[in-house]
Amino acid sequence: MKILILNSGSSSIKFQLIDMPSEKVIGKGLVEKIGLSDASITVKNSKDQKEVIRLNIPNHSKGIEFLLSIITDEKLDILQSLDDLSAVGHRIVHGGQSFSKSVLVNDDVMHGIESCVELAPLHNPANIKGIQAIEAAIPNIPQVAVFDTAFHHTIPENRAVYALPIEYYKKYGLRKYGFHGTSHQYVTLRAKEIYGDDRTSKIITCHLGNGSSLAAILDGKSVETSMGFSPTDGLMMGTRCGAIDPSTIPFIADHEHLEISDLSDLINKKSGLLGISGVSSDYRDVSEAAKKGNKDAELALSMFHYDVKKYIGTYMASLGGVDSIIFTGGIGENAKVARKAICSGLEVFGIEIDDTKNDAVMGIEADISTDSSKVRICVIPTDEEVMIARDTFNIVTDAKK
Repeated sequence: MKILILNSGSSSIKFQLIDMPSEKVIGKGLVEKIGLSDASITVKNSKDQKEVIRLNIPNHSKGIEFLLSIITDEKLDILQSLDDLSAVGHRIVHGGQSFSKSVLVNDDVMHGIESCVELAPLHNPANIKGIQAIEAAIPNIPQVAVFDTAFHHTIPENRAVYALPIEYYKKYGLRKYGFHGTSHQYVTLRAKEIYGDDRTSKIITCHLGNGSSLAAILDGKSVETSMGFSPTDGLMMGTRCGAIDPSTIPFIADHEHLEISDLSDLINKKSGLLGISGVSSDYRDVSEAAKKGNKDAELALSMFHYDVKKYIGTYMASLGGVDSIIFTGGIGENAKVARKAICSGLEVFGIEIDDTKNDAVMGIEADISTDSSKVRICVIPTDEEVMIARDTFNIVTDAKK
C-alpha cells in the first residue's frame, strides 16, 4: 500500500511517499514559499535523484496539484499513476480534547479539527487546507488525521490542568496538551523494538531541535510533557522563551508599550537561543559563536542545557526513577556537546555517558551510556512520517475489513 504523508504548514508542504507495510520511502520532498514569487517544489526519489522546479504556486490546492503531477512523472520513477496511491496521512498539530488517537477523516472529523483552530491558529488552518486540497485533487481517497497532541492524552488530569479558575478549563479547554507526540511515541516504540523489556518501562524522551520538548513515558504511555497549552511552554528553544514567570509579560507590555500581537511575537519568534545569543536561533550557529568567545552565545547554550537537565530531574521524580533517556530531534541526534552537557552532573542518579561512544554518534541509533551506567542513554533518530504511515495503514486496512 503506497501512502502519501503530508505535513502542511502555512506556506509549505512537506511530503513523503511510503510503501507499507515495508516502510520503504519511495519519494519525498518539499513544496515551499507558497504564495510567493520564488515558490518551488523539491522532489527526491528512492535512488536519490533530485529535481527542483520553480513554479507559480498561489495556494495549497495548486501546491498539491503540482506535487501529484511531479510524483507521477515517469522521469522520477516514483508512482506510475495516482491509481497506485492508496491513502493520504496528514500531520495535524492540534486535536484538542476531542481526538485521543488517529482517525479516518470525515465531515465530523473536519468539524472537530476546525473547532481546534483557536488552539493552534498558525497550524490547524494549514493542515485543513492540505486535507481539502487532496479531496479536490483525488476525490474519495481515504485520508487519515494523525494528531501531534494525541499521544499526550494519557497525562493525568492533575498534571494537565492549570491552577487558574476551573471554569477556564471547563469552558475553553485551557489545559496542557503537549506536542511532538508522534516523535515521542515513535522513539518510545523503537526503543522497545531494539531493547525489548530491558529498561523500557520508565523512559524520558528528549526531542531537541528548533522546537524542543521532553516527555515522561511510563509503560509506553505519556504521563508528563514539557510543552503545554501551546508549544511555547517548557524548554527554552530556538526562538521560543519556554516557561517564564507570567508576570514578566504585563511588565514588559507596560514598559515597552506592546500590544498582544507584539507580545506573541516576542515570546514565540524573538526569544530562546536567538533572544539570548543575539546571533541565531540555530544551535549550530550559536555553538560556533560560543567557540569564538561570544559570551551571550555561551550563556544561551548553558541555559538550554540546564533547562533540559532540569526537566530530566523533574521527570525522574514524576516516574519514580528512570530506566532509559532517549535523545532525538536535530540537536538530540547530532549535537554530542549538548548530550554531554545535559548528562553531566547526573552521575549521582546512575546516569553515566560514555564520552567515546557519544563522540562517535551523529544521526544514528546508538547506546551512549557507560557499561556501568544504571540508566541507558541512547540516541534514536525520530521518524514522524513512518509513525503517520503506520497509523494510516492500520486505520485504512481496518476500514476495509
